[in-house]
Amino acid sequence: MKTYQAFDTLQRHRARLHNSVALAADIQLAAWSNECDRVTQLCDHHTLSLYTHQGQHTWHRTPGGWKNGGGTDRFCLMPAESESSWDIRGAFTFVHLYCTDAHLRDLAEKIWDRSPRSVTLEERIFAEDDRITQLYRQFLLSADWQQQASQLMLSSAASLLLIHLLQHYSSVQWRLPAVRGGLAPAIQRQIIAWIDDHLAEPLTLKSLADRAGLSEYHFARMFRHSMHIAPHQYVMQRRMVRAGDLLRNSRLPLTEIALLCGFSSASHFSHRFRLQHGVPPSRLRAGEAGSPPTATRSCRAGDSG
Repeated sequence: MKTYQAFDTLQRHRARLHNSVALAADIQLAAWSNECDRVTQLCDHHTLSLYTHQGQHTWHRTPGGWKNGGGTDRFCLMPAESESSWDIRGAFTFVHLYCTDAHLRDLAEKIWDRSPRSVTLEERIFAEDDRITQLYRQFLLSADWQQQASQLMLSSAASLLLIHLLQHYSSVQWRLPAVRGGLAPAIQRQIIAWIDDHLAEPLTLKSLADRAGLSEYHFARMFRHSMHIAPHQYVMQRRMVRAGDLLRNSRLPLTEIALLCGFSSASHFSHRFRLQHGVPPSRLRAGEAGSPPTATRSCRAGDSG
């Protein structure tokens, strides 16, 4: 896994790492807390910092002196090669999204089908953006990062965040291309079959988009147009359908069923199953619950990419 300088710097200071996950070769999430610390960052990658709780007593050094202005749901965007110094005078928690410049450029080229001369992100400190708050609150903070079944939702949210940064906080600022049609029927059949064949694996948005020969942005929107549901929601439905079939028609232990359906543990599988159907998987196996509904094209869900 690639090492990120901002991550390494915090580990050498007083910051406490609570969670971390690599979503692709060039993207990583990390959840931190810190207090009573002074940190200077100068990194070769981009960092989006999302304040999840407090932050009012975090100060940033500016040419005019130390300034504060942090707080819950504020964000800081620190582009590659920009230096920033912080004086942390009170406890707060935050999530970092790390991304290489190569990945950001590749994302821009795939979305707009043209190569920008350069991609320069704007530094933002203690800023507010409802879309960023919505994405990290609804998706990043609601998922169990260590469960492979969460990888598709996390990677989708990370891609949406990076696309938002490109569109609103970069030198590119091109209008997002309209996506009016869905997946070609042959591609749709191929993707659906590939998902069913790989439910035991930690699927990501990039892995699905690559199979379709599309950018993550185009794939997510074309998939929703065709299936009326976001990719990560469809995959979770298919995992639940597979789990229901195995519970009814096999005597496999719950741990093995969980692994076959893409869950890292029986406890996480049981939790998701109960959320979906209102009963634990053992009840279905005992014949005390009805058959779980299958994934259908009529199912609709909230915006997720």
